[in-house]
Amino acid sequence: MENPLPLLDDNHFELVHILIKMAVSLKSSGSFCSTPPQWLHSTRDRILYGYSHSNAKECTCKKTKRPAPLCVKATSTKVELDFNDPSWKQKFQEDWDKRFNLPRITDIYDLKPRPTTFSLKKNRSPAGDENGTPMDKWNGYVNSDDRALLKVIKYSSPNSAGAECIDPDCSWVEQWVHRAGPRKEIYYEPEEVKAAIVTCGGLCPGLNDVIRQIVFTLETYGVKNIVGIPFGYRGFFEKGLKEMPLSRHLVENINLAGGSFLGVSRGGAKTSEIVDSIQARRIDMLFVLGGNGTHAGANAIHEECRKRKLKVSVVAVPKTIDNDILLMDKTFGFDTAVEEAQRAINSAYIEARSAYHGIGLVKLMGRSSGFIAMHASLSSGQVDVCLIPEVPFTLDGEYGVLRHLEHLLKTKGFCVVCVAEAAGQIQLEARESRAYDLVILRSLQELLQKSGATDASGNVILSDIGVHMQQKIKMHFKDIGVPADVKYIDPTYMVRACRANASDAILCTVLGQNAVHGAFAGFSGITSCICNTHYVYLPITEVITAPKRVNPNSRMWHRCLTSTGQPDFH
Repeated sequence: MENPLPLLDDNHFELVHILIKMAVSLKSSGSFCSTPPQWLHSTRDRILYGYSHSNAKECTCKKTKRPAPLCVKATSTKVELDFNDPSWKQKFQEDWDKRFNLPRITDIYDLKPRPTTFSLKKNRSPAGDENGTPMDKWNGYVNSDDRALLKVIKYSSPNSAGAECIDPDCSWVEQWVHRAGPRKEIYYEPEEVKAAIVTCGGLCPGLNDVIRQIVFTLETYGVKNIVGIPFGYRGFFEKGLKEMPLSRHLVENINLAGGSFLGVSRGGAKTSEIVDSIQARRIDMLFVLGGNGTHAGANAIHEECRKRKLKVSVVAVPKTIDNDILLMDKTFGFDTAVEEAQRAINSAYIEARSAYHGIGLVKLMGRSSGFIAMHASLSSGQVDVCLIPEVPFTLDGEYGVLRHLEHLLKTKGFCVVCVAEAAGQIQLEARESRAYDLVILRSLQELLQKSGATDASGNVILSDIGVHMQQKIKMHFKDIGVPADVKYIDPTYMVRACRANASDAILCTVLGQNAVHGAFAGFSGITSCICNTHYVYLPITEVITAPKRVNPNSRMWHRCLTSTGQPDFH
C-alpha cells in the first residue's frame, strides 16, 4: 500500500502540526493542565550534467476562580500521570525511556554485530585478526548505555523565571537521552555499504562542513561507495539529476565556501517514490540535512523502510538558521546567521546615529520563532526595539511601538529597531508558557493582510513586515509633523549564504561525524544533535512535534528586554 504521507520540507509547520494532532488524537491517552568559488560549481555541474556552468500538544487550562501557578501537561502521549500517585515519577521515567529509545535496524532484522572498523589508534599490537579487524584496546568508544542529562537546573519554585516543570511542585525528574559517538560494535560491513547524502530546504551556513565530515568519517570506517543526491529530495525522482560520487579528495575544500555542494530544493515526492528510489539505488545509509520539515520527511522515509523491512539507516542532521527544533541547544548555521545579522544591525545603527532623527530598521529571518532577532539584538547591543513572533505588540496607540519611537527620538535623537519576519503575522492560540506562571497570550493583531500564497513546500508566504513598518513609521512621523529619516535594511539571504564561522564549523564537524557513528551502530530514524552541551542522538519523532519558540518568560528574553529597555507594546 502506498504511503500517503508526503515529504515535508523546512518550515512546513502548518502541515506538520496537522499531522501531529492527528497522531496524538489517535494514540493519546489524554493530556491535562497543570557565494562559492567558480571551481566548486564547475566540479558539481560536470558531475551532474556533463558540462560546467538545501508531542507537544497545546495545553489549555480550564478557568478557575483561584489563580493557577502553573499550567502542567503530561509530556507523554502514552501514559496519563496522576501526581497524587507516589509512583508517578517511576511511570514518567518508564514512559520517557520508551519514547526516547532509539529505533534500530535490529528491530526488524536479526543481525549480529561485528567489531568496529573505526579506530584512531595508528600503532596496533597485534595488528589484527584474520579478518583484518583492529584488535587494539583504544578506549575511545561510547558505551550504548551512556546517557546525557537533558536538563541540569533544579527548580525549587514553579515561579522561577524560565523554569520547566513536570508537576505543580516542580519536582526534580531526570530526563536522559542517548549519548552520541562511535561504538565498539557495528551492524554493517563497510565495504558493502552504499551511503547517500542529501541537503534539503533553504541554504544554511555549514552545509558543506557537514557533507565533508560525513564523507571523511565514512571513509575512515572503510566505506568506498558514497554518493550525493542533488537538489534535495527532488534528486530522488527528477529526471536528468544523477547521483554524485563523493570522495575525500572531491569534498576536501568545499567547507571554504557557503551554500551546498549538492544543491538544495524545497518540496518533494511521495514517500513511497523516494523509498522506491532508495531500493533501486541499493542505498544502505541515508544522511538527511535539514530543518523541521526535512526531519519529518526523513522520519517518513524511515517508517516506510521499516514497513518494507529494508536494512536502511536514515539519520538526520538538524540544519536551520532559525534554531527552532525542539530539545536542542542549537542547530548548525544559527551562530553564523546571528553573527551576520548583527553586522546588519551595526550598519543600521551607524546610519541612524549619523542622521537627524534617524531610525534604523532591520528585518531578520524567523518564520515561527524569534531566536535570530533576539540573539542578534543581544550581540549587537545597539537595538532599542526587538519584535519577535512570540510576543504580541501593537504599532499604534498609547502603548504602541510608534509612540515609543517618538520617545526615543525626543530623548536619544535616533533609534534602532529589529523585527523578525513573522512578527505580528502568526496567531498564537491560548497556550501555556513553558515556564511557571500561566500565560494566556491573546491572538496577535493582524498587521498585514495575508495573501494566502504558498511556496513549493506549501509554506504560507508571509507579507513583508519590514516594508510595512517602514511605511507606517514614515507616515506616522509625517502626520505628527516630526522629521524622521528611516533607513531600512533587509539582509535576509545574506545571513544564510555565507561560510560557517568557527563555532558552527566545529558543531558541523561533530554532528557529521556522529551521524555516521549512529548509522554504523544500527540506529535509524534518529537525529544527531547537541543537548545540554553534550552530543546526543534523539528519535526524530520527538523533535518534529512543533517548532521551538522563544519563551517570553525565559531568562534570555528578559536579558534582551534589559538590553533594549523596551516596554510592553500591548
